[in-house]
Amino acid sequence: MADVTIKAAYATVAEDEGFRFVGFVEGDDEGYALFRQPLSGGPVWFELNDEDFGDEDALVSVTATDKGLEIALIPAMAPRFGWASSVSVKAGARCDGREQAFAALREMLGALWHEA
Repeated sequence: MADVTIKAAYATVAEDEGFRFVGFVEGDDEGYALFRQPLSGGPVWFELNDEDFGDEDALVSVTATDKGLEIALIPAMAPRFGWASSVSVKAGARCDGREQAFAALREMLGALWHEA
């Protein structure tokens, strides 16, 4: 079981100021999970609910399932994420924007992306 669960109502993919953003959001003023990477490539920033709970190169793996994403974080990064080492993003078929977000993450994450 994951340390933190985000029940995503919708997912977004956006490009702004040289970065690509992929986010999963519970709702207005609710929890979120955000991935950010320069458009030119490079490290992926992962953020959980607040920019203070994020870091580059914190990801061990991201596994896509029919129910959403299972995210494993580097154990040494747990303090940066409120002591979480795993995050579950519940983004099932009813999550608006899910397929576009998964496609963007597949490209963004490369070898860190897995499908179950």
